[in-house]
Amino acid sequence: MSETDSLASIQPPEDPGRRRLLTWTTGVVGAVGAGFALWPFAASWKPSAKARLIGAPIEVNISELQPGQMLRVVWRGQTIGILRRNERMLNDLPRLDDKLADPDSKVVSQQPEYAQNTARAIRPEYLVLNLHCTHLGCIPNLLPEAEAQSFDAQWRGGVFCPCHRSKFDLAGRVYRGVPAQLNMLVPPYHFIDDSNVMIGVDPEGAA
Repeated sequence: MSETDSLASIQPPEDPGRRRLLTWTTGVVGAVGAGFALWPFAASWKPSAKARLIGAPIEVNISELQPGQMLRVVWRGQTIGILRRNERMLNDLPRLDDKLADPDSKVVSQQPEYAQNTARAIRPEYLVLNLHCTHLGCIPNLLPEAEAQSFDAQWRGGVFCPCHRSKFDLAGRVYRGVPAQLNMLVPPYHFIDDSNVMIGVDPEGAA
């Protein structure tokens, strides 16, 4: 008897079922390993809950906002004001042009195209404005009344920044000769209806 024949005689006969089991197990382990390898890559394409919340638009109810009042909310970590202007406030806006650095809102980065007008608004009555001063980001004081102030004897109402004494009118347009050089920002927004404003989304069809 040859050595080869002798070795063959002591090995158990091959079990086809066992071979299939080993093949299947190896395949499963390989697939699981590949899945774990791909998981970080796939996860990087799925935004986290925190990422979904950053910059998410917010809906604001303005039904109880009275003329002359401002409602403040936070969007993208910035303080946003919604000011309901009265007739006197609106009538004063064009009368201040000669005191302003950019009365026609020509710096297009400071407002959407649909707010590039005297009122800087979709509906003149309501001003939606990022309330941070365009100088160094302080939040100025709203002084809406037309009355003499220590910093301006002919004040017609507006926004005054006590940090470095920058002044803005009631459309957020910057005065000449102050540290701030740009009009205050108008964020993207639209009216859902007469009582609700959505901040963070342009009107349908807006460029």
